[in-house]
Amino acid sequence: MKKQEKKYLSTSEVADILGISRVAVFKKIKKGEIPAEKIGRNYLIDCKDISSALSDTITPKEKKFITGATGSVINEYEEALRRLAKE
Repeated sequence: MKKQEKKYLSTSEVADILGISRVAVFKKIKKGEIPAEKIGRNYLIDCKDISSALSDTITPKEKKFITGATGSVINEYEEALRRLAKE
């Protein structure tokens, strides 16, 4: 039996993923930057909506840096990464 993936996240989980506070998540929800469904006193955020919010928090300069750093790591540690993947 496959492990079922979670479809919705809490505001705390979204805050951890985006690296921001829960208050900042609530502000983004209020501004309409993160679509959310209010259930009772809580908000639930669909997982598919996180990717757009995440791309908004990373600047093009940061994306370029991350891409370069990832390439450097792969070039330098390619063999070690392959061996780890087999384990």
